[in-house]
Amino acid sequence: MMIGASSYIWVSPFSTDKTEQLAHAKEIGFDVYEIAVERPELIDEEKVLTEAQKAGIKVYVCGAYGETRDISSDVPEYRDNGMAYGKRLIDMAAALGSPYVAGPMYAAVGRTRLADRDEKERQMRFAVENMKRLADYASGRGVKLAIEPLNRFETDFINTVEQGLYFLDRIGYDNVGFLLDTFHMNIEEKSIPDAIRSARGRIFDFHACANDRGTPGEDHFNWEEIRGALKETGYEGPVVIESFTPGIREIAKAVSLWRQLAESPDCLARNGLRFLRSVFG
Repeated sequence: MMIGASSYIWVSPFSTDKTEQLAHAKEIGFDVYEIAVERPELIDEEKVLTEAQKAGIKVYVCGAYGETRDISSDVPEYRDNGMAYGKRLIDMAAALGSPYVAGPMYAAVGRTRLADRDEKERQMRFAVENMKRLADYASGRGVKLAIEPLNRFETDFINTVEQGLYFLDRIGYDNVGFLLDTFHMNIEEKSIPDAIRSARGRIFDFHACANDRGTPGEDHFNWEEIRGALKETGYEGPVVIESFTPGIREIAKAVSLWRQLAESPDCLARNGLRFLRSVFG
């Protein structure tokens, strides 16, 4: 199985000026470098692809969804901006050879409130309608969309695989599935392996980190059961380490990361990769 690393481990925002990260990740031993695309205007995908091919590493695409990129917002400008951003990422994925665009693209990260039934349904309607449009656009470019359920502190919309399945069924496109993340599942699911199994055939991306969002393996997870559940679903995509560093202050604040989780980003990456290779081969 391919093991990947998120750009968030080292840099934010990723840009064309930081393509040395691709060779660095390959030197550590990763198969995939997953770019968190915070500012698309800073990325020349043709140059990124050239450097990735030189390094011998695959480049996949993950989105970053703030308030002004919310396709389920009551603010029309935010919905329009979210759609333009989504299409830009789909085009980028197609150019880079990424099989998917991943992330919580259904709403803004941090949008949490005690919404009434009417507001919830309105948000769902906007999200479903716009995801259908993005799915259709992505389908024409051979790209999948992987939505990520987030924990309750980061969204009030889709927290569990069960809620995600309801959302996917309302969208009704085969190229829309899941990005599942061990950190979020640890908070929201009764059983991580059972949640994974319930998403059988619909998992396009998988993020691995510890329960504290640090190094995979330095945690209380039963990784043998996680591996077994993924195998049962027939999942063949990457297992990507997504973690963060307090050194990137804006992202650290957004994910409530107040302390260092490893000696260094490279230490987290190397130890996490070593552990995941021991589990997934």
